[in-house]
Order: sequence, then C-alpha cells, then structure tokens
Amino acid sequence: MTAGVQPNNPLHGLTLEAIVVRLAEHHGWDGLARKIPLNCFKNDPSVKSSLTFLRKTPWAREQVERLYVLTFAPREARGDAKRKPH
Repeated sequence: MTAGVQPNNPLHGLTLEAIVVRLAEHHGWDGLARKIPLNCFKNDPSVKSSLTFLRKTPWAREQVERLYVLTFAPREARGDAKRKPH
C-alpha cells in the first residue's frame, strides 16, 4: 500500500472547507455552536472566519472533523458498527 493513502478514512479527499460547509448546511450555525461551542460558530459566523480559526487551532479542527464523521460517515467507517452474534 502506498504511504499516505487512507481508503478507510471517512475524511479522505474532503477539504476542511467542504466539511464546514456541509456541517453548517446540515446543522445551521446555531446548531453547530450548540454542538461545538466555538466563537467562530457563535459570533457572526461565516465559512471564512471558521476556516481561519480551525486551521490555526488543531484541537478545534479535530472536534469539527469528529462531528462530521459522527453526522455523515457510515457506521462501519466510524468503527461503531454492532458486531453480529456468533
């Protein structure tokens, strides 16, 4: 396997901008601010201001990426699929 290829990563091929846009469309800015209480989602939110903050703040970006996976990724990709009984 080639280094850097992540076929099972649900975020593979997505830009941070695409993640923020889809979450904002799905949850709305108010909903995003309730789920992840960041000023970039609370106070005059925009994609541009959110991207600026998230690119400089790894812990916040991780929270946004985690919310994206929990919201949109298939259960198998999240690693929480229930096991079938034997």
